[in-house]
Amino acid sequence: MSDPVLIDTTFFTIPDDFERMNVLVSGSHGQVGKHATRILAESDHDVRGMVRSESQAPDIEDLGAEPVVADLTADVSHAVDGIDAIIFAAGSGGEDVWGVDRDGAINLIDEAASAGVDRFVMLSSINADQPENSPEALREYLRAKGEADEYLQQSDLTYTIVRPGPLTNEGGTERIKTGTDLNRDAIEISREDVARTLIATLGAESTYNETFELAAGEVSIDEALETPLQT
Repeated sequence: MSDPVLIDTTFFTIPDDFERMNVLVSGSHGQVGKHATRILAESDHDVRGMVRSESQAPDIEDLGAEPVVADLTADVSHAVDGIDAIIFAAGSGGEDVWGVDRDGAINLIDEAASAGVDRFVMLSSINADQPENSPEALREYLRAKGEADEYLQQSDLTYTIVRPGPLTNEGGTERIKTGTDLNRDAIEISREDVARTLIATLGAESTYNETFELAAGEVSIDEALETPLQT
């Protein structure tokens, strides 16, 4: 059992027009998911952390969230019951990109639609729309992510798709850069800032039904998300 990640939430603020949500974090035991779960738990949102096994549940409780055990490749209806929004931060770590990264995401998208959960934020990856421009070892994963993204874009959900560049474990700065044509080889971003950005999109109407790339930058998250398609 891994130790819980402690996250400094100094930079995370609640906007004046804050709307409290019940948020499901899929992949809450992953590296980005742990950041997102803890930050949400320390905000005024309610958060449910979705994990694959009972053995991971205590870690989610330690992060301050309600754990729910569900398998993305099976029935996830109980995980979305009573939920207002979903952050999809799950991944197979390259072990089952078609079964988890694509079909697991599609399964959760379909369940969200069936349950009336309108808001869906997808953690994707830069070059998911052009895998040929990434290293060969990543291309199958990116094709799977790209197909999941496309399925979400064609759904009736209010979606946001965030495609960060290469990830680091550096501390977050809450300073980012967004756009639609960032150079993968020239950027990176901390997992903590990715998590903060995913959370910030939840109520940011400027990100509704938009897909954008993400990197470390010089602009605050809230400001960058006002015009997410502009670098």
